[in-house]
Amino acid sequence: MAADMRALAAASEQLGRVFAGRHELGANDFQALLRIMVADVEGTPLTVGRLGSSLGMSSAAMTYLVERMISSGHIRREHDPGDRRRVILRYDDHGMEVAREFFGPLGELTRGALADVDEADLATAHRVFGILIDAVRTYEQRLASG
Repeated sequence: MAADMRALAAASEQLGRVFAGRHELGANDFQALLRIMVADVEGTPLTVGRLGSSLGMSSAAMTYLVERMISSGHIRREHDPGDRRRVILRYDDHGMEVAREFFGPLGELTRGALADVDEADLATAHRVFGILIDAVRTYEQRLASG
């Protein structure tokens, strides 16, 4: 399982580099987009500060990155609906469009590849991925806390 997870991570990272190269994004830009998307899907949208902590970047570097990504149309700032004083980051229309254009065919390939996999097996795989993600995040938190 661990070897499979590393292989999937390596393949995904390479695909991310191709995407970044095609859209003139740096490695941190792509990682920021990825983290914004993951956090949004999980229902925990990112603030600039949380994104900066996640990327290990200074607040000045984050300000530059966020302003550049907003100017390019990849992301936008939004007031948090739960706390209007907080500002969160979201994909902007252009960012969603280029992501769909690039990753849409991968989604189609994935759906086709999984078409014959039983629903129960997919549910089990989903549970396993959740457990693995939790383990990796727990380890990251341990490392961060020293």
